[in-house]
Amino acid sequence: MSRPMLLVFLLLVLIITSQFEWRQQLVSDAETTPRDSQKEQQISEREESVKEKIILSQEKNIQMLNAIIRSLTEQLQLCRSNNETFNGTFSS
Repeated sequence: MSRPMLLVFLLLVLIITSQFEWRQQLVSDAETTPRDSQKEQQISEREESVKEKIILSQEKNIQMLNAIIRSLTEQLQLCRSNNETFNGTFSS
């Protein structure tokens, strides 16, 4: 009889101690959640600002490339007109 009583007692002790551990984990999780959410928010804000900077940089590069394309198009048109003029003069 003493052995089953000892087993029941150990089982109760185990259950009670596990309940305390769960409560401590829940309390520590509740305490860290606002801090973690603040950190996550700061990280997401930093990521957004980096993304905005990248987008602005890409827009500047696109504008520069468009200007280069316009310039090259103008140069190509000048070359074509000079070539037509040269060919017209040569054939005459």
